[in-house]
Amino acid sequence: MRLSLSHQSVLQLSLLSISMILVACNKAPQGAAPAGMPQMPPAEVAVVTVKTQNVPVLFEYSAQVAASKDSEIRARVSGILLKRHFQEGQAVQAGQALFSLDAAPYEAALATLEAQLSSAQARLAQADRNLARVKPLFEQKVVPQKDYDDAISAVQIAQAEVKTAQAQIKQARLNVSYTQITAPVSGLVGRTQKNEGTYISGSDILLTTISQVNPIYVYFGLPDIQQQKINSLTAAGLYQAPQHNQYQAKLKLADGSVYANTGQVTFSDVGVNPSTGTTETRAEFTNPQQQLRSGQFARIVLEGGQRLNALTVPQRAVIEGPMGKMVMIVNKENKIEPRPVKVGEWATVGKTQAWVIDSGLQTGERVLVDGLFKAMPGTVVKPVAAAGE
Repeated sequence: MRLSLSHQSVLQLSLLSISMILVACNKAPQGAAPAGMPQMPPAEVAVVTVKTQNVPVLFEYSAQVAASKDSEIRARVSGILLKRHFQEGQAVQAGQALFSLDAAPYEAALATLEAQLSSAQARLAQADRNLARVKPLFEQKVVPQKDYDDAISAVQIAQAEVKTAQAQIKQARLNVSYTQITAPVSGLVGRTQKNEGTYISGSDILLTTISQVNPIYVYFGLPDIQQQKINSLTAAGLYQAPQHNQYQAKLKLADGSVYANTGQVTFSDVGVNPSTGTTETRAEFTNPQQQLRSGQFARIVLEGGQRLNALTVPQRAVIEGPMGKMVMIVNKENKIEPRPVKVGEWATVGKTQAWVIDSGLQTGERVLVDGLFKAMPGTVVKPVAAAGE
């Protein structure tokens, strides 16, 4: 026979479990006054009174750091790798020499083409002289039309040969220049894939990579369900985005420290990834000291949004129970009463980190923030205003 519990029964069992824990924490010590003796006064607990206010909210997501530019360094021509001009991992500037290939074969080919150009120019000069002799004779009708046409054609052919030789020389000079491989961008150069003496067969071979890390990008996913909620709150006049949606971004590093420079959200994809239900988004940070490296994992915090007429409670007032998040309120009879709540974004209220409460609380209710283990549900307490709240 199967037994099933209703949602209310499960909630009652959850509250009973919390009550038993609190009873254990409040168990009278050895030597306590026996029954009939004067009872202890109600325990004093710190509470905050819930009220509506406009509060700045924070959105925090998992993120990964990536270079703003990743360039693969490859040779444009084939040849023997003669020398590497950098130390792996160092910063290089755009235009700086990285590798030298053996230029001798390309210099020899250039010299050959330059000689061919000289020969073509000589033939063109000869054709020009021949045309200069034939033209007046043709005009005097001393020579036939064919001789004059042949002289013109010879000049045109020689001119074409000169242009062909000049184009070949231009390509040959480019090939010579390509034997000096330079950095296309500034950044950090990676590990060398080929060493001196290796034959490089053109662009098929990856030599190294350069990562531009200043500025640097941070990629993260915006949950679509959260975006829909923000849109609904905005339409209802309960949320205000920063001007032009320019959220300020801060970065929490793996060791818990916060990166010193503030970033800006610069890109959000037009579609939602069906596998993750998120929209790929990018923030840009300056990275002059190269503290951030490509591939690092971090947490990104977006600031600038504001919840309007929001109910908030300090984060420490929210506890995690079997049925989700809940708070302990002090009711009108000054008794402790558990209350399930639905939380929204994180908010900063003064110097206190708080939860925005989407549902479960009403304005004017008193929420316990300190003294949770001094009383159990149903116990009469003495509420006092929490200091600094």
